[in-house]
Amino acid sequence: MSAISDDWYEILKDEFKKPCYITLHNKLIEESHNNVIFPNPKEIFTAFNATPFNKVKVVILGQDPYHGKGQAHGLSFSVKPNVKIPPSLSNIYKELHNDLGCYIPNNGYLVKWANQGVLLMNTVLTVRANQPNSHKGIGWEHLTDAVIKLLNERNTPTVFILWGKFAQAKEKMLTNKVHLILKAPHPSPYSANTGFFGCKHFSKTNKFLEENNLEEIDWQIENI
Repeated sequence: MSAISDDWYEILKDEFKKPCYITLHNKLIEESHNNVIFPNPKEIFTAFNATPFNKVKVVILGQDPYHGKGQAHGLSFSVKPNVKIPPSLSNIYKELHNDLGCYIPNNGYLVKWANQGVLLMNTVLTVRANQPNSHKGIGWEHLTDAVIKLLNERNTPTVFILWGKFAQAKEKMLTNKVHLILKAPHPSPYSANTGFFGCKHFSKTNKFLEENNLEEIDWQIENI
């Protein structure tokens, strides 16, 4: 499994020592011997390594990684350059275009967002190839719930973007009134037309950041 950056390790080191994480680690070793797992083990903690704890301004919660070959690389909703843009991300781009006028790029590589302080975290960090939600309940939720709680405890105003019922189930942990919680249906083709389109979460995020004297996010992903 990949290393996690020093600042995240310092605040999560007690989590890594817990029996539930040790059990998870052993489960992943067993899984890797019998199945193909995504993302590559070296990329499991990409979201944390790209966005340091003290730089987080926005959190976009995903459910679990893409389960198709070559898609997942450790950032929720993102795919590497030259990988076909998945339907949910395509709808995110459509909303971004309608909200802020950003052109729709030719790639789904969201590292630019991560580098600006957008934590693109799935609540489950691995998946078995071609089996969505196959690693739900094996232990990742203990770690990612701890991350959410730690971010909630900070007094740095932060935007939590919760798309879909799965992400919205985490709202109960967001008790700090300095933060902004934005909720909408999931951007998947099955639900985007029920309230995701028109939610204007990108402009609302930037308005909140501006009001709190924080640098806005440049949401435009450029063509490659």
